[in-house]
This record gives sequence, structure tokens and C-alpha cells, in this order.
Amino acid sequence: MNKNSVMAWSMVVALGGFLFGFDTAVISGAEKAIQQYWHLSVFEHGITISIALIGTVFGSLFGSRPSDQFGRKKTLYFVAVAYLLASLGTALTHSWIFFLLFRFLGGLGVGASSVTAPIYISEVSPAEKRGRLVGLFQFNVVLGILVSYLSNYLISQLGDASWRLMLGVQALPSLVFLSLIYFIPESPRWLILKRGDTETAYSILKIIDPVNADQELIAIKNSGSLNADKSDSTLFSMRYKTPVLLAIVFAVFNQVSGINAIIYYAPRIFEMAGLGAHSSLLSTVGIGAINFIFTLLGINIIDKVGRRILMLVGSVGLIVSLLLVSFTFYSGSFSGFSIPVYMMIFIAFFAFSQGAVIWVFISEIFPNQVRAKGQTLGSSTHWIMASLIAFFFPYLAEKVGGGATFCFFGVMMILQLFFVLRFMPETKGKSLEQIGSTFNIH
Repeated sequence: MNKNSVMAWSMVVALGGFLFGFDTAVISGAEKAIQQYWHLSVFEHGITISIALIGTVFGSLFGSRPSDQFGRKKTLYFVAVAYLLASLGTALTHSWIFFLLFRFLGGLGVGASSVTAPIYISEVSPAEKRGRLVGLFQFNVVLGILVSYLSNYLISQLGDASWRLMLGVQALPSLVFLSLIYFIPESPRWLILKRGDTETAYSILKIIDPVNADQELIAIKNSGSLNADKSDSTLFSMRYKTPVLLAIVFAVFNQVSGINAIIYYAPRIFEMAGLGAHSSLLSTVGIGAINFIFTLLGINIIDKVGRRILMLVGSVGLIVSLLLVSFTFYSGSFSGFSIPVYMMIFIAFFAFSQGAVIWVFISEIFPNQVRAKGQTLGSSTHWIMASLIAFFFPYLAEKVGGGATFCFFGVMMILQLFFVLRFMPETKGKSLEQIGSTFNIH
């Protein structure tokens, strides 16, 4: 196997994850200045902040169509252009309506990226390295979030108009991403199954794994012939019921853990626990660092211990940490930094389990013919649930309190533990065709 080539291709595509994370988090440093600049009402401000998330849902819902019709590589070009135009547009426009349109475009890029990038990496990766290589995408998402926070902090020193530069600086990595896509090949599986271009695909397979290229070619062609019937390209058929259910349930559990509530509202949660504004901000930085470190740990061991073991260990840790947070809120005994400590434990277990596994697992459980559609299903479920949790969390926290809210998240993780024990298969070390044939119903 030409390890350097596959790693280089994966790192280029994983840059889409970096821009994903950067674009998602960069608005946090500019949102107050934006509200003041356009004199936005509370409702208008809410639309301004959430419009990118709405774009993300649409981008993930329709991400499989260009990926299947035009190819993984051309779709990644669209993603890069969307990021580039969104960053330049939001930085330069003087119209609030155009600002919304450019933020929505950036959201489309995030959504399409969450579908196409994991698919591409999974389709060019050898089985024994696939978890780590697809995990690069999630690692870069977390890295993008951290870099955006640091960038916002440094740029904020420049004065009142610095918010434009905060948003515009993303154009630089977007341009790098756009330029580097030229040097990656198309997915060999897409070339064979969607274009019938066996010759080009074979030359790429020989770069990926010279020893087993012939067997891989035969396996991919056979997987296509098994699913040649038009009805079998329909995702919601009995043939694919198992991976469909796995993708939906996995994505739902990812969000009902409360992860986005904690990421988006960490300062609010810490203030609910009695911490001052400065201590809350410091604790939030700690959460970002823990997220980064344990995501790195997760992607480095995912191919050694397997997806299922990570999820089992992670589920237990999430249950314990969430119930400790719930108990602390119920008891009202906020001693020192107990809530932030429990939150950091939660983030650590989430990052190396759900955080490291989700994009890997969903990208590999669907057969070749419907992989893009399956990734779209998992990704869009994830983003719709993220939107709902982010929207309802402040209301729940105010109406029923932190104790009941985090107890709910803890109970959901108990159900996740049962799901992993009973239903989640192990995919470590198997080729995509072997995994696909496991779920094939004739």
C-alpha cells in the first residue's frame, strides 16, 4: 500500500472538516458586534446565528445527489467554493440579507462536507486503516473549532470592526482546500459503480494497495452486480433496513447525549451552577482542550480496539458523568468546580467514543450502491437532532431545571448502552464490500 498517498489524500479531504469546525464556531466571536452593526432585534439576531445551521441541514439532506451524480471530487470542489464565498461574502457585505445568504451558503458547505468527506476517505482507505483515516475528519472538525476560538481572540484585539476579519480569515484555508482538491483522485468505487470506468479505478486501486488491487477490483464489481436492480438503489427497502436503522439510531443517540447543548451553552450551564462569568469562560476553554485531546486519542486507537469497544466504554462514562451533573443540580450543593469537572469527564468520554466513531461507522455500514444516500441519512438525522437540542435546551433548562434535563440525557445514554450491546456490529478490519454483504438481504 502506498501509505503516503492515501494519507495525503485523506488529509486534503479532512481539511473540509477543519473548515466545517471553523465555520461553525467562528460566529461566536462576532455575533455581538453583528447584532450592534445592523441593530438586530432578538428574533433577527436568532435567525442570523441559526441560519448556517439551517443551511447545514439542507446541505446534509441533499448531499448524496451531487456526490452520486457528479462524483465525490467534484462535490468537494463545491464544498470548497461554498466555504470561500461564504467567508468573503460575510466579511465584505453591508447588507444583512446578503449576510444571511452567505451564512446559509457556508451551512450548505458544512452539510455537504459531512456527507461527502467521510464517504471519500472511507472509499480510498484500506480496511485496517479506515477508522483512523476517516477519524481525521472529526479530528479536523475539533481542530477547526479550537483554531477559530484562538483566531477570534487574537483578531478581537484589533478593534470594533474586527468581526469582519474574524469571518474573512476563513478564506485562506478555504483557498488552500480548493487548490489541493485538484491533486486527489476520484473515488475508485464511484468510478466503477457510477461511471463504469474500470481502467481509471484500477490505476487508483494499485496506488492504494498494489498487492490486493486485483481482488479489490473484483469485489467492488461484484458488489455492483449484486445491487444492479434499480429497486436496490432505493435506500428505504428491506435490503438495507439494518444499516438504515443503525445510522438513524446512532445519529439520534449522538445528539440526545446532550453534546451540542454543552458545546453551545457551556457558559450558561456553568453560570447555572454558580460560577462567575470569568470562571465560566475559563471552564469552556478547558472543555475545548479536553475535546481536542480525547478526539486525538480516539482516532488513534479506533482501528486497534474497534468501534464497538469504544462505544461501550464511552457509554458507561457518559452515563456516570451525566447522572453526576444531574444529582449535583438536584442537590444544589455546587462545591468548587464540581459541574465543570463532571462536564470535562463527559466531554472526554464523548470525544473518544461517539465523537470519534460516528462519521467512521456511518460511512462504512452501507453497501457501495447506496453509501452516499446512507451517509446523507445519518448526517441529516444528526443535524436535525442538533438543531432541535440546541433550540429546546434553554427552554428545558429554565422550565424543568438542570437536574431533570441532564437526567434525561443520562437515561438516553443508558438506552445507548443497551443499543450498543444488543445491536451494534463490529466493523474493524473488514473491507467495505465485506461489511456491505453482511447486511445484504436477498
